[in-house]
Amino acid sequence: MQDIILKNGRIIDPTQDLDDQTDLLIRDGRIEHIGILNDGIPEGATVIDIDGKWCVPGLVDMHVHLREPGREDKETIQTGTMAAVAGGFTAVACMPNTNPVNDSAAVTRFIMEKARSAPAVVYPIAAVTRGLEGIQLTEMVELHEAGAVAFSDDGHCIMNADNLRRALDYVKIFGGLIIDHCEDPVISKGGVMREGFICTTLGFPPIPSLAEELMVARDIRIAEYTGSAIHIAHVSSRESVRLIRDAKNRGIRVSAEVTPHHLFLTDEAVKTFDTNTKMNPPLGTEEDREILEEAVISGVIDCIATDHAPHTDTEKQVEYSLAPNGIIGLETALPLVMTRLVHTRKMNPSQMIRSMSTNPSRLLGIEGGSLLKGAPAHITVIDPDRLWMVDPMRFYSKSQNTPFGGLSLRGSCNLTLVHGKIAFQSSN
Repeated sequence: MQDIILKNGRIIDPTQDLDDQTDLLIRDGRIEHIGILNDGIPEGATVIDIDGKWCVPGLVDMHVHLREPGREDKETIQTGTMAAVAGGFTAVACMPNTNPVNDSAAVTRFIMEKARSAPAVVYPIAAVTRGLEGIQLTEMVELHEAGAVAFSDDGHCIMNADNLRRALDYVKIFGGLIIDHCEDPVISKGGVMREGFICTTLGFPPIPSLAEELMVARDIRIAEYTGSAIHIAHVSSRESVRLIRDAKNRGIRVSAEVTPHHLFLTDEAVKTFDTNTKMNPPLGTEEDREILEEAVISGVIDCIATDHAPHTDTEKQVEYSLAPNGIIGLETALPLVMTRLVHTRKMNPSQMIRSMSTNPSRLLGIEGGSLLKGAPAHITVIDPDRLWMVDPMRFYSKSQNTPFGGLSLRGSCNLTLVHGKIAFQSSN
């Protein structure tokens, strides 16, 4: 492989406490050297002058829906990973709610085989229970050996507490991770948005935050009992944050993620009746948003993950209560976080990279998240000051279901390298 030199970049790597204007050399698909090349430029090397742009460990999204197999009309592994690299993500972990469900080694291997030619690295997350039905546990060791990096019934809470206890015990065999969608479906049944003043004003059936919080509290207690690790998906409630903070202070192995849309929007957005504001968990209040923001900045919430959920226009262009939950996020996550948190100086660049690269890599136990010598050259180059307007029609994703169309943002991915090869390069 040809050597690549990223010249004159602002190299940021929280794992090395590094933030310096210098050069980076890639050799044989791995990080070879950071710093001025005293021996000069190697013969035949490709030199890319990134002119002060940020050069960071490739972003990692630990919560995406690629829809393949089964719903290729919404997204495919190819289109989803193209959206990923365009958004600066060098790796994504895909949820198991496909058709068929990723609850067998055969489906896991199918996903990995389809992903061999994908521009980003794909890590399958397998189901905790067969068919996501919450009854019979899957063969977790076999799924792990086939390539699954974590386990989740995403979209379905693991309601059977004994199943969750046994799953947490099983994954200790190989150091696995259980990711739970915390929602008591009896409490949330029929609801379409977060319970509160705006919900009452609009006359929509409510989803109380209690539906999330009860399951967060239960999951933490079971994780404490088993001594295993639990990851709470897409936290949306201030009380959930308090529970997670308290658990961490007590040494319980709990981690959590928040989505960019829960950091950027509140239930006020539902007043537009745009079905792209309908999601699960639902958008919370401004107080929820502020506490989620504080939690991800402080590290109580470990990761920012998109919960990229593609849907067709036909599915979303219906009455609000009938629309499916979820929005796409791979191509807007970085600029939303840059605009909301970094450019307002609430979060520094190193903190952002920790939550969008280093921590997801660590939790999933995968390569990436650092620019250490010998690490795979999964690299994102960020143009921090590029001003642009979100145009869903220009997305690489197969779907356009976003509430951010027409929004002006500051910051974007300029260049994405995966295994030392250019996977995406902006034309701007």
